[in-house]
Amino acid sequence: MKNEYDPHRSHSGAFIAFILALLLGAAAMVLFLRHATNGVLSRVATAMTGRTSTTFDTSVPSIVQKIQRLNRLETVVYSLDTVVEGSKSSAVLPDLLGGDRILLIVHGQSIAGIDLSKLRPEDVRIDGQSIRVTLPASQLFVTTIDNQHTRVYARSTGLLTSADQNLESETRAHAQDQLQKDALGDGILDAARKNACATVTTLLYGLGFRHVEVM
Repeated sequence: MKNEYDPHRSHSGAFIAFILALLLGAAAMVLFLRHATNGVLSRVATAMTGRTSTTFDTSVPSIVQKIQRLNRLETVVYSLDTVVEGSKSSAVLPDLLGGDRILLIVHGQSIAGIDLSKLRPEDVRIDGQSIRVTLPASQLFVTTIDNQHTRVYARSTGLLTSADQNLESETRAHAQDQLQKDALGDGILDAARKNACATVTTLLYGLGFRHVEVM
């Protein structure tokens, strides 16, 4: 049987091979440009795309300014529901006759954190891609009683006296002081510092540092 040469079939096969090679080359180029992140490859990719790599100002004044922008960084909210008692007694009568007693169900919270506006340049040490930051002391910013969710649970007065109008407000003030003491006793300042360190560490890694120590 005689084999005939078909020029159209030959050209068609060559064209398909050319298209496949072109597609494979384009895919390889895309992968190269996407993953060329280091050294010579990165510079070649930058030259080919015309894009420059992102840079950050990592001088001490710039870093201090960036951290200070976080300002009063509130990192811990300590909430508490408790029962607080307030009472007044008569100097001459027993409580049954002249006493005044109140029980409050109190809801309140304390907020702690670090005032990063107090960060000083001497608190930051930079060595190449390594940085060490010493944060200001953590502090208790505010303790408040939620008056909307605080209510009188019980009130009793002596047989010969009337309720003291100031006793409830005085008991609320005492509850606020007690809440603050409880928050401090439970380590709110340590927790606030730990959380602030984590936040600032994340910020510094985002600025391009490879080794970060925040304390």
